[in-house]
Amino acid sequence: MIMKKKELIFTFGLCLLMCLIWIAGELVMGLWLPVYPWVYIVWRVGIVVVTLGINIWHSLREDRSEENKTPAQAKYERKTQKRKQ
Repeated sequence: MIMKKKELIFTFGLCLLMCLIWIAGELVMGLWLPVYPWVYIVWRVGIVVVTLGINIWHSLREDRSEENKTPAQAKYERKTQKRKQ
């Protein structure tokens, strides 16, 4: 299955946002808050798990929205796809 442009932009934007949050957290923990070394590992794992969870939730939500199309929407999409070809 090929990703749509909208899905690709969402995934890229989400990864960029989570990278910025991760870097900000690392800086705060490294410069201002004294934390144990295992907190860094928990922080990294937490960021990855949250990123994957949001991405999976968004992709499942998009799949469901395509199933619930009205017949009029489906007809409109068939017509516009014929014009594009």
